[in-house]
Amino acid sequence: MRMLDIIDAKRNKITLSDEQIRFVVESYTTGDIPDYQMSALLMAIWFNGMTAEETRELTMAMLHSGDQLDLSDIPGVKVDKHSTGGVGDKVSIPLAPLVAAAGLIVPMISGRGLGHTGGTLDKLEAIPGYTVEINEDAFKRQLKEVGCIIAGATGNIAPADKKIYALRDVTDTVDSIPLIAGSIMSKKIASGTDALVMDVKTGSGAFMKNEEDAKALARALVDIGKGVGMDIMAVISDMNQPLGRAIGNALEIEESIALLKGEGPDDLLDLVLTIGSQMLHMGGKATTLEEGRSILESHIADGSALERFRMMIEAQGGDDTVIDDPTIMPQARYHIPIIAGEEGVVTAMTSDKLGLASMMLGGGRATKDDVLDYAVGLTLNKKVGDSVAKGETLLTVHSNREDIADVERLIRNNITIGKEAQPITLIHDIIV
Repeated sequence: MRMLDIIDAKRNKITLSDEQIRFVVESYTTGDIPDYQMSALLMAIWFNGMTAEETRELTMAMLHSGDQLDLSDIPGVKVDKHSTGGVGDKVSIPLAPLVAAAGLIVPMISGRGLGHTGGTLDKLEAIPGYTVEINEDAFKRQLKEVGCIIAGATGNIAPADKKIYALRDVTDTVDSIPLIAGSIMSKKIASGTDALVMDVKTGSGAFMKNEEDAKALARALVDIGKGVGMDIMAVISDMNQPLGRAIGNALEIEESIALLKGEGPDDLLDLVLTIGSQMLHMGGKATTLEEGRSILESHIADGSALERFRMMIEAQGGDDTVIDDPTIMPQARYHIPIIAGEEGVVTAMTSDKLGLASMMLGGGRATKDDVLDYAVGLTLNKKVGDSVAKGETLLTVHSNREDIADVERLIRNNITIGKEAQPITLIHDIIV
C-alpha cells in the first residue's frame, strides 16, 4: 500500500477503504509516513471531506493507536461533557461538581487553550497547587472518593490524534468537520465514559462560525458515538458574545465559584443547567429534563455542589480556601475601565476578538510554549442588549502592564453601540 495512491484517491474524491485509513494512521504514528505526505492528505480531506464511514474509521484507528481507560470497576454511570471551545466558556468547572453532587460519576479529561479560546486546565491551574497531570490509579481513586475529576489525559491516549493535530495546527487544516470529529471522539471513547453531552459552539467566538456547520459537526460527533454504542447527544449553544462576564483564568474560576454559590450570571447558569439536566437524564437520575434542572438547582441552593467542588480541589492538591477567598489566586496590578463614548444599546460583541484581547494581556497562548499570566483578563459590565450611558464602564481590563492602548483599541473596535439590539438565543438546537 502506497501513501501516494491514498493521497491521489482523496484528492480525486474517492472514498478511502478502512484498510487505507488504518494504514495511514498506524504508519504516520510510527513515523513511516513523512509530514509532507500527511500534510497533503490532510489538505485533500479539508477540501473534499470524508464520508460518515470514513470519519468513523478514522476515529477508531486513532482510538486504537494508544491506551484506553477502563472505568468499569467504578460503580455508577460515568457521564462526561465536552465543549468545542469558546470565550468565557468555563461551564465544565462548576458543572462537574454539580452533577457529581447529584449522584453521577463525572470523569472529565480536558485540554489547554490556544489563541482566543481558553482551556479548562489552564483555568484550574490558577488555583494554587491544583494538579491536572494525574496517573490512572489516582484518576480512578478520585472518581470513587469524590465522584468527579477534571484532569489532562492519562497514559498514552490517542497518540495518533496528538501527532495529527499538531500537523493540522501548522497546515491550516484545523477547521475540517471530519478531522475535528475524529479528534474529539477518539479521545472521548478512549476515556471510558458511558454517556456524553457535546456542547458545540456557534458564532463569532467559535470554530464553527455559522449554525449550519455547527449542526454538521454535532451530527458527525453524535453518529460516531452512537456507532460504538455510546449514549450521546449534542447541544448547539451560542458564542456570538462571551459566556458569562469573566474572560481570563483566575477571573473565570472566581465566576465559577460565584455560580455554585447561587450568584453566577444568568447565561452561564442557564447553559450549566441545560447541559447538566441532559447528563442527569442520560445517567438515570432524572426522568425528565425539568426534574433534572430542579435537582441541580437544589444542589446549588443547599451548598452541596460547592462542597463537592471544594473536595475536588483538595483531592487534586489545590488550596481549597479559594472557595472563600478567590484573592489567593494571582491578582492583576491594574484594573482599567473602558468607558463608553456614547449612549445607546450594546448591539454586538465580537467574541473571538475579546478573547484575543485577553490573550494579548498574557491570559492566553499564541503558541503552545507561551507562559500564561493567570491574573489578567476582562470582566464585562455590559453585554448585548444592555443600555449604556455615555461615561459608563463597558468592561474592566485586568492587566499587569499599565499601557494597554493596543488592547483598548481592539476592544473598542469590537463592541458596537447602537439604538436597538437583536436578542441572542443561547440554545440554538439539540441534536440526538
